[in-house]
Amino acid sequence: MSLTRFPEGFLWGGALAANQAEGGYLEGGKGLTTVDMIPHGPRRMAVKLGQEKRITLQDDEFYPSHGAIDFYHRYREDIALMAEMGFTVFRTSIAWARLYPRGDEREPNAEGIAFYRALFEECRKYNIEPLVTLCHFDVPMHLVTQYGSWRNRQMVEFFTRYARTCFEQFDGLVKYWLTFNEINILLHSPFSGAGLVFEQGEHQDQVKYQVAHHELVASALATRIAHEVNPANQVGCMLAGGNFYPYSCKPADVWTALQKDRENLLFIDVQARGAYPAYAQRVFRDKGVTLVKGPEDDEILRHTVDFVSFSYYASRCASADMNAGNTSAANVVKSLRNPHIEVSQWGWGIDPLGLRITMNSLYDRYQKPLFLVENGLGAMDEINADGEIEDDYRIDYLRAHIRAMGDAIEDGVPLLGYTSWGCIDLVSASTGEMSKRYGFVHVDRDDAGHGTLARRRKKSFWWYKKVIASNGEDLA
Repeated sequence: MSLTRFPEGFLWGGALAANQAEGGYLEGGKGLTTVDMIPHGPRRMAVKLGQEKRITLQDDEFYPSHGAIDFYHRYREDIALMAEMGFTVFRTSIAWARLYPRGDEREPNAEGIAFYRALFEECRKYNIEPLVTLCHFDVPMHLVTQYGSWRNRQMVEFFTRYARTCFEQFDGLVKYWLTFNEINILLHSPFSGAGLVFEQGEHQDQVKYQVAHHELVASALATRIAHEVNPANQVGCMLAGGNFYPYSCKPADVWTALQKDRENLLFIDVQARGAYPAYAQRVFRDKGVTLVKGPEDDEILRHTVDFVSFSYYASRCASADMNAGNTSAANVVKSLRNPHIEVSQWGWGIDPLGLRITMNSLYDRYQKPLFLVENGLGAMDEINADGEIEDDYRIDYLRAHIRAMGDAIEDGVPLLGYTSWGCIDLVSASTGEMSKRYGFVHVDRDDAGHGTLARRRKKSFWWYKKVIASNGEDLA
């Protein structure tokens, strides 16, 4: 394996999302969001998938996002820990409902703006570059109940007003922006991805692709606005990444894998290339989808992103005869178990070479700089008798993936930076658990929401500090 040599100025850091970390779900004038309605426990998946309608909170359920890890009150302490590790970038998101509690107001909530201004100023104090996602799986609930969320074309106006507010209010504090987190996930998890709830007998594919079109138009307009507000702004799209391998060399398996990749890449194709790809027409025809477009939409979509960001946890595997009975969920995207790779405690494949493959294929496809904005290992952590957390398994996972990332850079792939997911333990998006931990910093909180919320550095904290200090050369 070659020595990983990262370019000068490479951005090292970590990532979290407002809905999984902040808590303070009604503080500072914030409104309810979709994630605030998703419970922990057996009904969680039905709500996430838009199969069970939720309009009101229920007394007999626990909602992990409401308190989360209390980043809302503890961000100064947490950013100091990031600075101690040597972060030069921190990925977070703005909760749309903190700035526009209902989502359709004409003017933003001043308290929300003050909070994020203070947060980004805190980052700047330590020379940490914020990388900010505008919509990370949290749509204001008022927009869901009153407008049907992204089904409604009016959402484009609401989102672009919100985006402009962010670009203007935080100008000079934030340079790197993402429009929608993992935009392709709306196909797989419609409520958590885009605030969608389906009625009985509804043509779900028609709804999902129309919704995606509205988001793509909104994303392109936001990109245009960002560049108008400040030409130095850099805007990216965001893909739930991980290439599909064919299960075998059977041509039908290879074709299925290609189709699965295209399903996930379709929206990024639009955001990075500025138009729907040729294969989209066939996809829409096969699924019985007819897009309703505005007269200027094709022109609007030409406002492409500056870079392509993506998450990578695991590769995926597909065959012509895969079905619900033989697939497992990795980040809700269905995949066959690949017999050639190990899996984590949660059944996610561990495949560092898959990261190199994904990076090469993305750059081959788009010819734009990449940014790896999520990568990490969810695992159960134990505190030993000395009060320490020896998470060597996390270090092993990250070491192998950073090495693969370095190899991809040597392959010629331009990579702006790396933000490991869940740099501080947070609420898992898939299961709502705290016990599925990703961080370099342990947070004393359990799946039921109990605990002191005290922060504790893990062994991986010191390891990652060394990695950053050596610009990726010391991975021992």
